[in-house]
Amino acid sequence: MDYRLLQTLRRNHPAWRLLAAEHAPLVISFLYRTFIQPNIRTVAQQELISRLQDYLFYLSEQADEALFPKPAIRYLDDWSSDEHGWLRKYYPAHSDEPHYDITPATEKAINWLVSLGQRQFIGTESRLKTVFALLQEMTEGTEMDPAARIAELEKRKAQIDADIQQIREGRILLLDATQVKDRFLQMADLARGLLSDFRVVEQNFRELDRAVRERIATWEGGKGALLEDIFGERDVITDSDQGKSFRTFWDFLMSPSRQAELSELLEAVFRLEAIQELAPDRRLLRIHYDWMAAGEVAQRTVARLSEQLRRYLDDQMWLENRRIMQLIREVEQRALSVREKLPDGPFMELDEAAPAIDLSVDRPLFRPPFKPHLAEQIVVEGSQDLSADALFEQTYVDKFRLTAHIRRALQTRSQVSLAELVEEVPLEHGLAELVAYLSIAADSETAIIDDRHKQTLSWTDESGNMRRATLPLVIFNREAQRLASVH
Repeated sequence: MDYRLLQTLRRNHPAWRLLAAEHAPLVISFLYRTFIQPNIRTVAQQELISRLQDYLFYLSEQADEALFPKPAIRYLDDWSSDEHGWLRKYYPAHSDEPHYDITPATEKAINWLVSLGQRQFIGTESRLKTVFALLQEMTEGTEMDPAARIAELEKRKAQIDADIQQIREGRILLLDATQVKDRFLQMADLARGLLSDFRVVEQNFRELDRAVRERIATWEGGKGALLEDIFGERDVITDSDQGKSFRTFWDFLMSPSRQAELSELLEAVFRLEAIQELAPDRRLLRIHYDWMAAGEVAQRTVARLSEQLRRYLDDQMWLENRRIMQLIREVEQRALSVREKLPDGPFMELDEAAPAIDLSVDRPLFRPPFKPHLAEQIVVEGSQDLSADALFEQTYVDKFRLTAHIRRALQTRSQVSLAELVEEVPLEHGLAELVAYLSIAADSETAIIDDRHKQTLSWTDESGNMRRATLPLVIFNREAQRLASVH
């Protein structure tokens, strides 16, 4: 922190400019009660204007004079300008109304001012134990010697066994009210600090998205070089310590079991008598859902970056296709211009009608040639006497006769099922005749084949055995339509 660096920060850093602004009490108090205190990520313009108008009216009424004469929208435009950078004005997806959110620099300045307030209770025991726990976690997590790690686990196991034995003997050590308050306040500070960290992560991805849009707008080189450059910068952020920590935290938080565990722990802590004496903010009961909402905003920023890259690739593909169509059209226009009067010399020369593909290094695998084996055997005429009656004894089903049965049955009724028809006119050729009935029903415009209901048909074959077949319900209807012709 040398002199020149501090001079630069004083001139350019939004947090320092906010603290040194003429109306800093107005800006900080309004943004604190609008965004920080209720933990609201974004507010629409009309709603924010209404809140600021009410707040300006309240301050002027308390002072009995017009302290801030400008309209509320003028103040919001000033605070969101590049000169100040205390608010971020943007248009969310599928919305025509601008929205506002505080910047990470503004949140830093507000949190620093909050820390200046006199605290009624300052705990040091929990912070000291946190320091020891972090040191132990780092040393144990980086220990390469298996024997040392096993020894440490055995030591921890012995301590746990001693605690269990002590509880069984009726000696239960409890935290007193001071220790409970100390740990609760530290937990609340860490929980609220995580929300500030989300704004910083989102700001980093948003700056990368803005840089990508500017680079795409001015890029004149190839697609590969641009994508390599962009993905390189994105990997720098995601692979950084901050990016890895955020990704691990997000995976941990998205676990349903962890969410349920956090809810149960917070509700149990808020029921403690010592915590109720502090009158804690009830919004802390839903702090993990606020983390999820803030993390989702950061994830949407990354999604917008991917969408921008996809749109760039689609535009480039469209331009390339358009160039190809222009070349084809130029060739067609040139051909039409010389259609009536062909040139004396060659109009266009092509080496070949299609490109020749020469796979010079292609070497197919060896395949042994097929050598047929011919048996040296003399074919002699067979002498066995076999009956050829099976070639002539074929079953023929006359569909015209079956159609006549159906028409005859429909003369006395409006519809008839296949089961009723078979019962009245038994099958003569068994399954072959049944298949023929199904073929007639499939070709008919009035027949119905219902797969949801079944029907069972029975007949006696040539050997006298009873046969049964279960098939979908088939109904033949008359209804002023004729059966399909059978060919």
